[in-house]
Amino acid sequence: MTQIKLILTMLLVAISVLVSCAQKKSEVKTQVKSQTKPNIIYILADDMGYGDVGVYGQTKIKTPNIDKMANEGIKFTNHYSGQTVCSPSRCALMTGMHMGNASVTRNGQLMNPDDVTVAELIKPAGYKTGIIGKWGLSEGALSDNSPNQQGFDHYMGFENQGFAHFYYPEYLLRNHTKVEYPENLDIRDENGYYIEGKGTYSHDVFAKEALQFINDNKSEPFFLYLPFAIPHAELTIQEEAKKQYRGLNWPETPKSEGGGGHKDDAGYGSQYVGGYCATDEPNITYAAMISKMDENIGRILDLLEELGIAENTIVMFASDNGPSDEGGQDIPFFDSSGGLRGKKRDIYEGGIRIPFVVRWKGTIEAGVESDLPSAFWDFLPTVCDLAGVSTPKNVDGISLLPTILGNKSQQKKHEYLFWEWQRGKKPYYEALRVDNWKAFRITPNNKEPYYELYDLHTDVKETTNLASKHPELIEKFKPYFQVANSKKLQ
Repeated sequence: MTQIKLILTMLLVAISVLVSCAQKKSEVKTQVKSQTKPNIIYILADDMGYGDVGVYGQTKIKTPNIDKMANEGIKFTNHYSGQTVCSPSRCALMTGMHMGNASVTRNGQLMNPDDVTVAELIKPAGYKTGIIGKWGLSEGALSDNSPNQQGFDHYMGFENQGFAHFYYPEYLLRNHTKVEYPENLDIRDENGYYIEGKGTYSHDVFAKEALQFINDNKSEPFFLYLPFAIPHAELTIQEEAKKQYRGLNWPETPKSEGGGGHKDDAGYGSQYVGGYCATDEPNITYAAMISKMDENIGRILDLLEELGIAENTIVMFASDNGPSDEGGQDIPFFDSSGGLRGKKRDIYEGGIRIPFVVRWKGTIEAGVESDLPSAFWDFLPTVCDLAGVSTPKNVDGISLLPTILGNKSQQKKHEYLFWEWQRGKKPYYEALRVDNWKAFRITPNNKEPYYELYDLHTDVKETTNLASKHPELIEKFKPYFQVANSKKLQ
């Protein structure tokens, strides 16, 4: 009996030791995982609406790989761009500043070279940094605000935002060197149509360069910012990409060669002085462009698997603002705004609410949906948390990492989100989101401002102005407008 007790005691000790060892191994594994810096890939579409993605309600355009990202990760339903047009939105993304504090608030403005970008913050932490696509914040390869001077080790893209409007460019920049495409000269016929089968399509170059960047940096932590130009006008793509949408009898309104909604589009720094190309089928072309981008996102996800780094790579996808019809496509036909009011150049929901999905295989829970109000200026603090570096105190953003990791109780929330917008002689619009309230202060030229107020919980389409019914809320929100835009009022 004594021997049996002794044997049982020894067994219990052995089991206890094994359990203890297992716990220690688990702890070591957790520590190692927390110390390993994840690769970060941020993919940005250009002028793609909230409703242009399958998981956000799109029924006509096929986006299986973006949908897969959402199904394997987290989908944000209250995420906002930095602004309702390209350049300022990208400035907010890179600097963590909303439109009250950002150095770029309109297209045509350039980033302040003194701005500190997310790339500059994480490079000292050992990250290899790359941007491939549309920067849109500088003019010229050697300018003080070009990507290579703002923290990016590698750049492949357009010399300026105007060149990004054309998919068959004269040249692209690889860092400070021009990569010329003489085959892209004179490839339009006399009616403004691209000649099928000729030329080098910029998106194909970017997709190839992105895959190469990942391959080249697979053994070290990297940050790849991938701002594709798709589906910004002009609308054009190779015939092969259109085939899946043929035979569906979609309505089409042919678009002749010319500008896309404002005078600067005509030529805009390119040899194409006539403006955007002509197209007989803008709807098919628009859908094919988005699906081609989605296909290349799939290639990136596949490569991460092949290289064995998918579980150490967080991949994010978003769009820079709401949809635009400047290329000729039919926004209502696709429901590109997702049933929201407005489009690009509006700061109503359709102009600034965007798709945002995050996938981190093996780390974040699959199939999660978050209604946390968030915006582009949250990207910088989130990346700083991922990289293990301190977030600058003066930014407007908050880290979304607790929500991404499923720790909702630890998630900080914004007191307010802020945008402002004016174009030409139109009234000056400012907008706040506070909880589920969206308040506007609209100032006509040389007149007193008036207010609009919407309850996004019950009226996401912003159809019923409640300002007159809730004057107490307008008074409550007035100081927010003042504080948010204080920099410009100084």
